[in-house]
Amino acid sequence: MTNCFLGNFFTDLGLPVPDVNLQTGSASHAVQTAEIMKRIEPVLIDYKPQMVLVVGDVNSTIAAALTAIKLGIGVAHIEAGLRSFDMTMPEEINRKLTDAISTLLFVTEESGVENLRHEGVPPEKIFLVGNVMIDCLLKHREQAARSPIREQLGIRNNGSGWRPYAVLTLHRPSNVDDPKTLEGILRAVSALGADFPVFFPVHPRTRKNIESFGLQRYLTSAETTDGVGIVPLEPMGYLDFLSLNDGARLVLTDSGGIQEETTALGVPCLTLRDNTERPATVEHGSNQVIGVDSDRILAASRSILQKPDRSLGRPPLWDGNAAPRIVAILRKSLAAGAL
Repeated sequence: MTNCFLGNFFTDLGLPVPDVNLQTGSASHAVQTAEIMKRIEPVLIDYKPQMVLVVGDVNSTIAAALTAIKLGIGVAHIEAGLRSFDMTMPEEINRKLTDAISTLLFVTEESGVENLRHEGVPPEKIFLVGNVMIDCLLKHREQAARSPIREQLGIRNNGSGWRPYAVLTLHRPSNVDDPKTLEGILRAVSALGADFPVFFPVHPRTRKNIESFGLQRYLTSAETTDGVGIVPLEPMGYLDFLSLNDGARLVLTDSGGIQEETTALGVPCLTLRDNTERPATVEHGSNQVIGVDSDRILAASRSILQKPDRSLGRPPLWDGNAAPRIVAILRKSLAAGAL
């Protein structure tokens, strides 16, 4: 999930400390991918696994998959088959290349199955299993409800319940590296924020660009806000962010993962992109892909606010049991010596 520090994941989810931390840090796509490959190769040689599981579409996904397959180790890709059909997105390149060299393809939604079939992938390699990220969300939703974040943000009504609010996240280069695009988004969301607060956990790259483009005027201050406007926040942990999204009246984002999370939560979501690699969130959930036009963002937001709060649609197999399905398939494949 976007806007989450890695260390917070381990703490919030009660995960053990990793046996190996590659500690590659941030860099250009080429440098980061190469550094991950260089550091993970001796680990794979030492551990000698039969299978390497890679998740998602980030640089570590393709780096680990390439390293494993070159060592003769099978690769299983979790979140396989997703396609935005936009090759300007680094994630799309990572997805397609990883799928092309994977032994087993674990798919979150039906569109992924269809995409892989159209690309000529043998059916016996494709498994529709559901969404492990939704497994995590459903397991921790009750714990997240006990987060103090909303109390800390001062949005409790006098008496009981919460005042309406929205959540904004932005991190994609196409949205935050172009001054006109970024200003257009902030202008529209600022107008929406005239009626209630829009909480904005700011990605470091986005914060830097807001400052360098001189767009701070669209943001308010958490200390001085009178309860409205775009309220910038530091990136937050998984449980706090889940709690914040779960109580939101509306989420605006360019994140693929947040499209999925809001679908599982039934929270209306506006995707600030021209495409999505997760069409199930539109077909079965409350997600709308609306682009970055200011007028369209504002009109869609106001339309949502006139409707009932929640949509209960959820794609098939997004039931919290994706991980057990994956484990069962891996065990069967290992036992059959297919890997």
